[in-house]
Amino acid sequence: MTPAASLPQVSSGLDGVSAELLAALTESGGSDGPGPALEAAHQIARRTGTVHHDLLVVLGSGADGALDGWGVPKASLSLSDLPGVAAPTAPGHVDRLDSYERRLPTDSGGSEDGDGPAATSTRSLRILVAHGRTHLYEGRGPAAVVAPVRAAAAAGVRAAVLINANGCLRDWEIGDVMTISDHLNLSGASPFNGTVFVDQRELWDPELTTALSARTQRHASTPWCVARSTRPRPNPACWRPGGRLRSMSTILEAIALHQLGVRVAGMSVVSDLSFAAEPTDPDEVVRLVAGAHRTLAAGVEAVLAAL
Repeated sequence: MTPAASLPQVSSGLDGVSAELLAALTESGGSDGPGPALEAAHQIARRTGTVHHDLLVVLGSGADGALDGWGVPKASLSLSDLPGVAAPTAPGHVDRLDSYERRLPTDSGGSEDGDGPAATSTRSLRILVAHGRTHLYEGRGPAAVVAPVRAAAAAGVRAAVLINANGCLRDWEIGDVMTISDHLNLSGASPFNGTVFVDQRELWDPELTTALSARTQRHASTPWCVARSTRPRPNPACWRPGGRLRSMSTILEAIALHQLGVRVAGMSVVSDLSFAAEPTDPDEVVRLVAGAHRTLAAGVEAVLAAL
């Protein structure tokens, strides 16, 4: 698979899906091939009135309202209306996919004669915001976990911001937001239906990661991908090599997007201390993540500006 930066930028929408993207969807789609993702992308285009989106944002536990400051979306639909996509069931997740159009300033570099102030124009970006996800621990399998992000890739997104809540393996502050720059996948699961090998050395896009790091409290590598929601005693195989946080299904989403040529960035909110004696309270996780909404929104805006 060619690195994301070299993928051709498709501006003509679904009918213009590149041959490379179609091949990648086919390779990783197993016996179903690209069909479900392409059909989901057609439904997104029909329901939103937008044939091409630029960015995907996946809001995890408690992050549902992080982008409320954007106002009313251009269009909304249920995630579960899309082929292969299940309704999220975890606390703090909502069965909704929104489509927004955001206009960002573009600095043209100055007036035509070079003497006046920089002229400012605007550019329009279209964003898909998923208000929930399916987790691996829900028992539906990896295909259900990555179905929404495969649909977004087929709908043309060239970048994604994945947001989650995490269990922290270090002495950090509850509510801190960390920029993800690397991971350990200890779940034993693959997002691919078939034999697919992907170079993951720069899975987390360096440019977008740098943009996020300027907005978050923490920047560290190797969150732990774990296929359960309860908190066992953390495995030394995670924290001894340098793991900071443990996460769940975000990493499968990230790997799937990278294989499809989508630039990936991520933010993770410290909402649980994995070494604490008390059991995890899902409602408390949702409450704590809500306190980080402003930071999460600033991070998404930074990624938009970097596109």
